[in-house]
Amino acid sequence: MKIVALIIVLLLGLGVTVKKSCDDKKEISFQNELNQYKSQPNMLPVVEVVHYRS
Repeated sequence: MKIVALIIVLLLGLGVTVKKSCDDKKEISFQNELNQYKSQPNMLPVVEVVHYRS
């Protein structure tokens, strides 16, 4: 019975570790994408608003 409990605990620990690694990978890829955009110039179009006064 102790072996079964030990196996269950090990599997749960492995699952938590994999989930944390996946979350960390998502965060790192998000930070890399933000850093990539910081090195590029402003990509928004320039818009001139012209209004005729009456």
